[in-house]
Amino acid sequence: MKVYVLVGAGSRALYMFAKPMSAEWQEHVAFKGVYDINPVRAALLSQECGNVPVYDDFHKMLADVRPDVVVVASTDYTHHTYIIDSLRAGCDVITEKPMTIDEEKCRQILQAEKETGKKVTVTFNLRFAPYFAKVKELLLEGAIGDLYHVHLEWYLDRRHGADYFRRWHSELAKSGGLLVHKSTHHFDIINWWMASRPAEVHAFGARRVYGDNRAEKGERCLTCAYKSSCEYYMDIEQNPFMETYYHQAEQEDGYIRDRCLFDERIDIYDTMSVNVRYENEALLTYSLVAYSPVEGWRATLNGSGGRMELTNEYSNADMRQSDVSLIKITRPDGTVEQIEVVTSAAGHGGGDAKLRQALFAGNVEDPLGQQADSSIGADSLLIGATANRSIAEGRAVRFPDMTAASAASGQGSR
Repeated sequence: MKVYVLVGAGSRALYMFAKPMSAEWQEHVAFKGVYDINPVRAALLSQECGNVPVYDDFHKMLADVRPDVVVVASTDYTHHTYIIDSLRAGCDVITEKPMTIDEEKCRQILQAEKETGKKVTVTFNLRFAPYFAKVKELLLEGAIGDLYHVHLEWYLDRRHGADYFRRWHSELAKSGGLLVHKSTHHFDIINWWMASRPAEVHAFGARRVYGDNRAEKGERCLTCAYKSSCEYYMDIEQNPFMETYYHQAEQEDGYIRDRCLFDERIDIYDTMSVNVRYENEALLTYSLVAYSPVEGWRATLNGSGGRMELTNEYSNADMRQSDVSLIKITRPDGTVEQIEVVTSAAGHGGGDAKLRQALFAGNVEDPLGQQADSSIGADSLLIGATANRSIAEGRAVRFPDMTAASAASGQGSR
C-alpha cells in the first residue's frame, strides 16, 4: 500500500480523488494528508473523507507524512510548483490536467523529473472513456487505414462554458485560457489517435460574448443590480457545494466564485480555431466555443481506407450521455458500418472510474496506451500554449522541442 497526500480541495480534488481514495480505494491507498491555500475548503474536504489530516503548509505535509505519491489538483498555474517540489522530495506525482500552463513551466517539470528519477502521471480521463477508447481500438485495427486528417468541433453551452469565465480560469496567467485548461483534453485525444507528435500550430482567438463588453454588470452575481434581467445570473447560495466550499470560505482568500462574466479582468478567448500539422504530415482542424445553446462535440476522421464520424451531445459537464452512442465508418466502396458504444456511465462517460483503476490498482495492462506520462502531458498542453502564442503573434509557430528535457521521463504510449 502506498501513502498519498493531496494538494487542492476544490470539486475535482474532492470527487475525483479524495472521496474515492478514502472509500473504495482504501485497500490500495493510505490517504494521509490534504493541503489547500484555503483552510476552510481543506477542512470541509477532510470532514467528508474520514477526517484526513489537514496541513496549513505544503512542505510540512511532505516532511511529516513522507508520501510515496502526491496528487496535485490545485489551480493550474500552481501545478509546476507542487510537482517540482514533490519530485525533489522523492515523491512520484499524479497531476490533474493540464500538467502546467506554458512552455517554461513545462521545461522546469521535465527537467526536475529527469534529475530526480521520479515519475509524473497526468490524468487524461477521456482516454479511458469507452467511446474514445473504442475509436483508438478501431484505428489500431486499421478501420480507416492511415489517419490523414481530423476535424474536431467542441461546443460548451451557456451554463458550463460561461462558468469558466466566473472563475480564476478567466485569466490567462492562471489557466492558460481554455486552449490550455479545457482543450488539453481534446488535444491529448487527437495526439493519441494520431500516434504522432505536433510539428506546427496556427491559431485564432476572440472574445465575442464574455469579458468587458457590457455596461450592465457588477462585481458578482450575488450582489449585482442587474440579477433580475441578466440571462447568465447564477445564485451561488442555491448550490450547496459552491455555497459551503466557496461562498462561506471566501473570507480566507478573497476568491469570489460567482464573479461577473463581464469583468474587465477576463482576458481569455471564448471563440477559438486551431490548425495543427503533425510530424507524420497528418492535419488537425479544431474549434472551441464557450457559448453554444447545446453542449457536445463532433469529429470526422479521414484516412487512407475510409472516414469515421463521431458525435455526442449531453446536458451536463460530467458528459453523461445517452445509453448508446454511434461510430459511423464509411469505406471507399460506399459501404457503411455503425458501431454502438455504451456511453451512459457517470464520471466523464465512465472515464473517471477506469482512470482511478489504472492509477491506484497498479500492474494494470495498457494495450491501448491510455496511461499518460509527462511527455504526453507536455505535448497536449503545449498545443494550447503554442496556440496562444500564435494568436498573440499572428502567425504559425513551430512546436517547441522538449526532447532534451524529457529524455529521461520516457515517451509513453501515443
